[in-house]
Amino acid sequence: MDALDPFQGFQRTQYCSEVSESDLGKEVRLVGWVHRRRDHGGVIFVDLRDREGTVQAVFNPQFSPESHQKADALRNEFVIGVKGVVSKRPEGMTNPKLKTGTLEVMATELAVFNRSKVLPFNLDEDLEVDEAIRLRYRYLDLRRPSMAANFALRHKVSKITRDYFDGHGFYEIETPFLTRSTPEGARDYLVPSRITPGNFYALPQSPQLLKQILMIAGMDRYFQIARCFRDEDLRADRQPEFTQVDLEMSFVDEDQLIEIIEGWIARLFEELMDKKVTRPFPRMSYADAIEAYGVDNPDTRYGLRMKDLTEAVKESEFQVFRQVIEQGGVVKALRFPEGARLSRRELDNLDGMAKDWGAGGLIWAKCTADGIQSPIAKFLSAEIVGTTVEQMNAQEGDLLLMMAGPGDEVNPWMGRLRAELAHAYEMIDPSEFAFTWILDFPLFERDKEGEITSMHHPFTAPREEDLPLLDEDPEACRSLAYDLVLNGTEIGGGSIRNHQVDTQKKILSILGISEAETDEKFGFLLDALSYGAPPHGGIAFGLDRLVMILAGAKSLREVIAFPKTQKASCLLTQSPGPVDAEQLRELHVRTVLPRKPASN
Repeated sequence: MDALDPFQGFQRTQYCSEVSESDLGKEVRLVGWVHRRRDHGGVIFVDLRDREGTVQAVFNPQFSPESHQKADALRNEFVIGVKGVVSKRPEGMTNPKLKTGTLEVMATELAVFNRSKVLPFNLDEDLEVDEAIRLRYRYLDLRRPSMAANFALRHKVSKITRDYFDGHGFYEIETPFLTRSTPEGARDYLVPSRITPGNFYALPQSPQLLKQILMIAGMDRYFQIARCFRDEDLRADRQPEFTQVDLEMSFVDEDQLIEIIEGWIARLFEELMDKKVTRPFPRMSYADAIEAYGVDNPDTRYGLRMKDLTEAVKESEFQVFRQVIEQGGVVKALRFPEGARLSRRELDNLDGMAKDWGAGGLIWAKCTADGIQSPIAKFLSAEIVGTTVEQMNAQEGDLLLMMAGPGDEVNPWMGRLRAELAHAYEMIDPSEFAFTWILDFPLFERDKEGEITSMHHPFTAPREEDLPLLDEDPEACRSLAYDLVLNGTEIGGGSIRNHQVDTQKKILSILGISEAETDEKFGFLLDALSYGAPPHGGIAFGLDRLVMILAGAKSLREVIAFPKTQKASCLLTQSPGPVDAEQLRELHVRTVLPRKPASN
């Protein structure tokens, strides 16, 4: 044996989970970690684990005294190699939860490659561990079989994605990490340039402009599994650096692009989830989504559609309704089937929750055999009650829940209420996957300061029939944008782009971007558009989010190998961290710490 052989002659013959009945009576060589060690009356059992799974190794002093003696010192997470003969487990000793649960390896030799300190937490799947500890010792956390399964799944998603788009004529083309800062909504991560002092690169929020340049360059069909960066506040489904499946196509319309995407999604779900996906996916306009569901990413696995009761109740004597309607507001309602069973306490809790969101309150009405039971029943005429019941298609035992106020406030409140009810009263089938395309988004919207902004981004094309509205009423202009929603989560979004330079300039002008800033920030794109740009469009999907859904995980951090915390820090590497003063001098950068608040 070579004295420098790190495996000491134990190069594996297969992964642990690949031990099968075809190996019965044969010698195998396995390597991995001690997942668990048990001593049963002198016979030592070791669950040997590698990336693919687990198999039981048996150290019997009567079968191999030397290996049994060595096994006595084994502890969890020791790295070992085992030689042995595959045999059947004794009757009554099988483990149906393991792929190898009917087999075991009778060890003849044991090598210890490395020892492990006592673990900061147990790697058993059913043990709850503080996430900060998991992230601090991420290399241990990733050894857990469920985490290994997540990354096996992620790999398969990437492979299927590459194979699918390659089969549809797409080129995989990389775009740079070091690029120019352009206004795209979130803050950029900036990188100072040592070569040109005072100038900065920006890490890309997306490859948006460059993939459009690739279409102008004649690449026709591009895709990339792209790393993107945004300096924004975080939550469970956001990270400062993330991965998206990014693509762009020339000479394409909405329908053609949607067909390509549906084929890709169907393949992912059929191959990875064994789920037959029905195509084409349902489509819904943005206006209809807001009207019926209150949000532009509706979960359509359950009903609880909202309806507008403004016209039906405008003559009521209930002053809240009358005042709201006179001020241009709306009254929206949803029907909760068989919700009349809810107690007064449950109804008060719903009302309190709505007030916590900022709503004025929640008005309820139970449909009973004797008519409407509600705190406002005395303010509603028989005609109004009849119209309301008919419009809501209410039946005896149903509960009507109503809110009044400005439409842009009531809709999201009711949308939130709808989701809360569905989750609280178990109205959702977790095994169902409901896809919906949302189309016809407004081209523009107003931000919190009242400034006009792009609802998607400034390069989204308006619908051709709405082009005159760019001059007449820009906020009424609809766009050729589209989002794909799955179970209430937006998993992808894109648009047909502006390929005419005059239209692109006009949109930037409406957004209040000066001619000088346009030239500075987007001059290279506008210049490229003037050299025969083809009609083109694209879409991007959050790969992390898609894998999270496929894996049934609750957070993006479960499917990203080395994620950041909600404070954008890496607990494993302790980044971000300070750098040497000499490095800053080379970059011509000086740090200025924020001032501490003055003490009283």
